[in-house]
Amino acid sequence: MALRKVKGNLERMFDKNLTDLVRGIRNNKESEPKYISQCMEEIKTELRQDNLAVKANAVAKLTYLQMLGYDISWAGFNIIEVMSSPKFTYKRIGYLSASQCFHQDTEVLMLTTNMIRKDLNSHNMYDSGTALTGLACFINGDLARDLANDVMTLLASTKPYLRKKAVLLLYKVFLKFPEALRPAFPRLKEKLEDP
Repeated sequence: MALRKVKGNLERMFDKNLTDLVRGIRNNKESEPKYISQCMEEIKTELRQDNLAVKANAVAKLTYLQMLGYDISWAGFNIIEVMSSPKFTYKRIGYLSASQCFHQDTEVLMLTTNMIRKDLNSHNMYDSGTALTGLACFINGDLARDLANDVMTLLASTKPYLRKKAVLLLYKVFLKFPEALRPAFPRLKEKLEDP
């Protein structure tokens, strides 16, 4: 077991991080598709690891590749796994990736409802803020219906950071789930005079 752990640590030492990926793409301009194909295979191997740090690194690289126009929809479960991490640095990577590649028709979104609810109700304002920001990018009708009350609860938060993000997200909630407007209106009206 100890030998396996040492071997795993040695293998991770040689893993490429996001900076290495960007540098490699720049250095392989002539054979970019071949290089990216090789990197995708390495990333798929990293996503099969049990180590969450390795998975978060792989998801960060996938997010960059998605911004270059490559399809990463096949990694939805891995992105959700990183989003659900208790460590904020990994959670932030997961929500960033989800906000980049998830859309309202993404099938795995129904798996995120309870996880997002937990993050919205977190005592850590940065977990809640990250969830609010990510949710604004991929909210659909079901998420809007299920999470409208949790977002409205944040309107009464003692932290202005969360109140501001909750008010902004409510606009997207109302677009997807108009029935939430009537119960939210009095609280939303109060927030117009919030300093």
